[in-house]
Amino acid sequence: MTADIRTKKLINAPENIISEMIAGMVSAHPDILSVEGPTGRAVVAVDGPRDGKVGIVIGGGSGHEPAFAGYVGRGLADAAAVGNVFASPSPEQIMDAARAVDGGAGVMFLYGNYTGDVLNFDMAAEECEGMGIPTKSVQVIDDVASAPKERQNERRGIAGDFFVFKIAGAAAEHGRDLEACYAAAQAANANTRSMGVALTACSMPQTGKLNFHLGHDEMEIGMGVHGEPGIRRGRLENADAVTDELMQPILDDMGLTEGDKVAVLVNGLGATGQLELYIIHRRVAEILGEKGIDIHHSWVGEYVSSLEMAGASITLLKLDDDLQLLLDTPCRTPGLTVAGSLEPKGTRTRRHEDTAKEVTAVDTSKLNTDGPITPAMFKDMMLAAGAAIHEKRDWLSELDGVIGDGDHGVTMDIGWTAVRGKLVTDDNEKTISQTCEIMAKAFLDAVGASSGPLYASAFRKAGEAVSDRWNLDAGAMVAWVDGLCAGILARGGAQVGDKTMIDAWVPAVAKAKEALADNADAIGCLAAATEGAKSGRDYTAEIESRRGRSAKLGARSIGHVDPGAASAHVMLEAITAAAKKALG
Repeated sequence: MTADIRTKKLINAPENIISEMIAGMVSAHPDILSVEGPTGRAVVAVDGPRDGKVGIVIGGGSGHEPAFAGYVGRGLADAAAVGNVFASPSPEQIMDAARAVDGGAGVMFLYGNYTGDVLNFDMAAEECEGMGIPTKSVQVIDDVASAPKERQNERRGIAGDFFVFKIAGAAAEHGRDLEACYAAAQAANANTRSMGVALTACSMPQTGKLNFHLGHDEMEIGMGVHGEPGIRRGRLENADAVTDELMQPILDDMGLTEGDKVAVLVNGLGATGQLELYIIHRRVAEILGEKGIDIHHSWVGEYVSSLEMAGASITLLKLDDDLQLLLDTPCRTPGLTVAGSLEPKGTRTRRHEDTAKEVTAVDTSKLNTDGPITPAMFKDMMLAAGAAIHEKRDWLSELDGVIGDGDHGVTMDIGWTAVRGKLVTDDNEKTISQTCEIMAKAFLDAVGASSGPLYASAFRKAGEAVSDRWNLDAGAMVAWVDGLCAGILARGGAQVGDKTMIDAWVPAVAKAKEALADNADAIGCLAAATEGAKSGRDYTAEIESRRGRSAKLGARSIGHVDPGAASAHVMLEAITAAAKKALG
């Protein structure tokens, strides 16, 4: 079983891997990179941002190096927001990058089309607009394996980021305005296609376990760069046969004809050497040559990796005169240099100060004190939920590795560890609503990914639902659980039957309300919610996934419990147990 296979990595404490990686990048390239902002996750080009220029912000999860921070530098991205491994950066991390690059001409966000990235970058874009910073966002959608052409807006971004980022950065370097930079990036996005193959799985640094299992003679065609399963698993074939299988869907989708011109990227996923990659490129060149398609330029190597995964992807960018001009525009970054002279650096005016947001003060004399659940008890219940997630972290990640990218347990643990840190060090007694706001900000700032904005929204809505309370009675406890569910629904948009955490939260609320109608006390309502979450969790094993990364699997997702639904049950079970213990 994959759970028994341990992997080896040259790291120190797993919780420090991102900060240490960023420190290493900056110390290796001090003439190109710097770090700005209080989160420490905005890697900024030393000579990139300047007055009057559109600011280019890219970003995504770590583990794909040199993407994303490796493409920060003059002529390409002005900054990258760096998330945890395989997890989107948080809105505040993105805002650190946006504030650093705002030159008065607007900011453009570019990232792969994944739920977590879309949620977090959208929240950052909303904040930018509130500050008077015009923004545009481009979600890269190059992976032909992840959705059919008629639903190409649902496709995920894989190695095609490389070309779309390059075109956007060059457009901004040429001094084009925000609309023109956006048009150039969209043109690149519309003309970029990729497909990949995995030969081995990768492992999360926090778990040291393979995300999924591939036999020694197996390959996974069409996998994602987070280790998500692909469109089919089969026997490993030779390099030419694999290249043919990757190229055919790309060519069919692009509709290339004789006389067209392309750029080629043969990308390694982390553990495939250039010997193999050049063999793949040899076959790519043969195929294109036979069709009379000209290769303008090729890149062969690791450009968008997946930790230590063995495998490769092929990306084609169909060129017109403008895209070729932008592709050939000089740039200088750690991950990509295009030779040529760059104009002297212009002036840079810092337009924004970093400000900390305080918890809103409350007149506690007007709050309802009925009910057995006190603020101190509520805090202990939340600490218990965090401890339970930590205990179940590896199990939740293993569930996610089967149908997703294997990071759900790790991501939830990072969020709850941040929450526990804030709650333990806060000696001042706060209302339950204030505690929820602290939890929301801690979770959102620490996590990113889809769980960050979803649970931040959940905690805020739950806190609002009991904002008139000092203590919680049964009705208020049910309102709090209902608020959690409402917050997730409002931010994420998933519905029952999509095979997400909502499939646990909706029946949890329903059962809690039934118990309240039967005059159950607060603990009875929590116990009912826990039972509802368990039934919903188990139900997810019977249905196909319709949202998120696992939606690409179709029927292959049946038989597997959704990890988000599983973590919802883990939290409610721990919260209920803690309440029972406190009240005897």
